[in-house]
Amino acid sequence: MKKINWGIIGLGNIAHEFSKAFAETNNAKLLAISSKDENKLKKFKLLYNIESKFSFKNYQDLINCDEVDIVYIALPNSLHKQWILNAINNKKHILVEKPATINFSEANEIKDHLKKTNIFFSEAFMYRYHPQIRSLIKIIMDNKIGNLLSMESSFGEDILTKNKLFFFLKKKKIDPKSRKFDKTLGGGCILDLGCYPSSFSLLISSLKNKLNMNSFEIKNVLIEKGDTGVDIDSRAELFFQDGFKSKIHASFKKNLGSKSLIYGEKGTILLDKSWSGGNIIIHSKTNSEQKLSFAHNRNIYGYQIEEISKNLIEGSNKINFPIMTLEETFLNMKIIDNWLNYCEK
Repeated sequence: MKKINWGIIGLGNIAHEFSKAFAETNNAKLLAISSKDENKLKKFKLLYNIESKFSFKNYQDLINCDEVDIVYIALPNSLHKQWILNAINNKKHILVEKPATINFSEANEIKDHLKKTNIFFSEAFMYRYHPQIRSLIKIIMDNKIGNLLSMESSFGEDILTKNKLFFFLKKKKIDPKSRKFDKTLGGGCILDLGCYPSSFSLLISSLKNKLNMNSFEIKNVLIEKGDTGVDIDSRAELFFQDGFKSKIHASFKKNLGSKSLIYGEKGTILLDKSWSGGNIIIHSKTNSEQKLSFAHNRNIYGYQIEEISKNLIEGSNKINFPIMTLEETFLNMKIIDNWLNYCEK
């Protein structure tokens, strides 16, 4: 079977989890890696059997590599735009870690460059590839809970405190130069976690009506900033022109988990693990509770790698629904930009 050759730029924790998934796919190969950190480069090279000639200290050398079909950009948020554009200029297909950019202006620039190409581009919201999401969409489209009214979606983990003796909490020492807490690197809970519930809100709302730049607005924003000046807890409401609304919440200080609750005229749907696959629980006014379970029997990134590779083998650069399209990335960045603008007020 033909395999698509992948290259990874940036070898942090997410790249490590992503790389593990190649062992579970039969149409893709992790061919090349690149990092400015020699220790990470050596570790990845050994762990994933990367040939020395495909182990690059310079990002551009990987992009220039003719054998690489698609580049996965797993760098800090602030570096995404630069290396997306470099990949476009070298006619490489692109999967970029979320968020694709740190603001709407950057997303607009990338969109303009991609219009002139036949390059596959997608933002790496891995949850969109999981069978749970396709099952959820079918439940909604089969009218199991009737006309959609609203939803709530959150993503949060307390990374600011730790338990001490007798359950007392102690503030963790934060590295102000770390990716999550450095504003210049695109830090903050909204960019890091909030992009998930906002993107999910776009997906569910799109099941009612087609979305565009003027079909939603953000209101009722509450934001708490941390010691380094980035947002560490924030909630907001999205109002769509068709009457659908969504409450979204992201946090670095609260263990919110990753639940989503969708309300319809005839019932509700609960996802207890929206981003990694878990249970779908349907409560209907006419039927008893129904529960669908999605076991963790596969690395979630494997679904992503396999589907993208299948498209490329077939010579297609199109995005298959419900995978994140360029237009959705564009709309999601508008939401995030407006959300972040409240931080500056």
